[in-house]
Amino acid sequence: MLVVHSKEELAEQLVEWRGHDEHVALVPTMGNLHKGHLSLVRLAREHAERVVVSVFVNPTQFGEGEDYESYPRTLERDKRLLRKTPADLVFAPGVETMYPSGLEMATTVSVPGLTENFCGASRPGHFDGVTTVVARLFAMVRPDVAVFGQKDYQQQLVIRHMVDDLNLPVAVITGETVREDDGLAMSSRNAYLTDDERAVAPQLHETLATIGGELQNGRRNFEDLEEEAVSRLASAGFDVDYFAIRRAQNLESPDRDCDDLVLLAAARLGKARLIDNIVVTI
Repeated sequence: MLVVHSKEELAEQLVEWRGHDEHVALVPTMGNLHKGHLSLVRLAREHAERVVVSVFVNPTQFGEGEDYESYPRTLERDKRLLRKTPADLVFAPGVETMYPSGLEMATTVSVPGLTENFCGASRPGHFDGVTTVVARLFAMVRPDVAVFGQKDYQQQLVIRHMVDDLNLPVAVITGETVREDDGLAMSSRNAYLTDDERAVAPQLHETLATIGGELQNGRRNFEDLEEEAVSRLASAGFDVDYFAIRRAQNLESPDRDCDDLVLLAAARLGKARLIDNIVVTI
């Protein structure tokens, strides 16, 4: 497994692979890897002969007062984990490589509509940072395939829209959410939970599953179900950001005849902001 830090080193390796007609998959990460990330690497290998994993804590997707400075940088540990996966190359650029004109003069990519609600409303500018850095990674790696996790459901929809709208030659694949034994979605930010908060955290997924079951049992009073979920989470100690039932394909409000739904939730426990979702077919 190669580890490179510059776009020149990256380009040199990509030329060699493409000279052998090998397809390239990209798994973008911010490092501090867990089993969820590693599952995406294995999924990427199913779709390409070569797998690039980027490790970059992107400053433009963090808002004021968020945890950019304290976000764990664990590159040496990440490399040890990735050596046990099908990853061929780790691209670990610095800020100056990703934003050569500086952050203040950086060209940005913005997706309207899909970014205005849920995590977009709670974290202004977050998705502009995500689409900007992903577009830059796509330009540098030129992947045939890019793999993202379902846990960030809104994010992968935003990226799909960007790819379709800009006619980028990248196939976007979404990998299933990987969970702890008690149902908690794996996340780098779970490390912020205290022992007591960690014991409560699985109730986020439990609530999603309960409301999903209500939908599958025939209930269609979506607003009432959302209110029930918020009440349940608040009683458990969560500071609820949102709980929403939406159309899976575009996050628009559903009607009673909608078949494919996604249940989205975000809530805080102490210092940790947890997000999760499930897709329900009714």
